[in-house]
Amino acid sequence: MRRGVRIGVDVGRARTGVASCDSDGILATPVATLPANGTDVSEVAREVRERGAMEVIVGLPRNMDGSEGASARYSRRWARRLARRIAPVPVRLFDERLSTVAAHAQLHQAGRSSRSHRAVVDQVAATVILNNALEAERLTGAPAGELVAAQTEAQSEAKGDNE
Repeated sequence: MRRGVRIGVDVGRARTGVASCDSDGILATPVATLPANGTDVSEVAREVRERGAMEVIVGLPRNMDGSEGASARYSRRWARRLARRIAPVPVRLFDERLSTVAAHAQLHQAGRSSRSHRAVVDQVAATVILNNALEAERLTGAPAGELVAAQTEAQSEAKGDNE
């Protein structure tokens, strides 16, 4: 298992959840829920710098059959923007199927009312994503997820990723 702080991100069109782990990759904890108002990439980049993160894991919301829809495309574009911003720190996309369901279950078990979930569910989902990626790395010995290329702005615009 590689040593170093990692950041986990649950990207959404309304809110973006952020989590972080210790340098041993043992414990992921919630950090923040950010409004998805165009500043979330900058805020995550700031967290990466402040925490000295070695890597960022961004959740990739695949459909249950493994296919990718609009949410996955949005997460891929978001991850590419982040990768450009924080290069050479690697960004990886990791399958996040059912992470929000797991986050709601954890909050319910912790005694949080369903009404109070909205404020924290995204950062708890980011924690679930990061914990799952860390576990995958422990089991395989290899970094988890798909590496995101840090394209230049011009390359990204040519592909239509400038959203």
